[in-house]
Amino acid sequence: MKTIDIDSYLTGLDTGLRVIGEAARPLIDDALPDATGVMWHGHPVWGLGEVPGRRPICLLKAYTSYVTFGLWRGQQVSDPSGRLIPGARQMASVRLTSATDIDVPLFTDWLHQARALEEGR
Repeated sequence: MKTIDIDSYLTGLDTGLRVIGEAARPLIDDALPDATGVMWHGHPVWGLGEVPGRRPICLLKAYTSYVTFGLWRGQQVSDPSGRLIPGARQMASVRLTSATDIDVPLFTDWLHQARALEEGR
């Protein structure tokens, strides 16, 4: 069955991963209140504008034993914690193995920086 919305995606995860996703989502929604959250390529993505993927900021993607919290322009984000792992192109991410891995002030700062980059500020 194809998941068509973020709620269904999160509730369809195994318990441990669902707890992580449900802890990360409000953080993302609070830090990016006017961003559009949609399913894109099989996982939740938040971005600017109505077209998914045109101006993406962040994503959540569940794997077998962790959830990736990724930033499209994460390699341009200041990260004194050293937690962001560089990925393809300009992306960077962090693996979340439990909800306690979520550092609300740090992740909020990353999201604000990533949004500013996407807005050209």
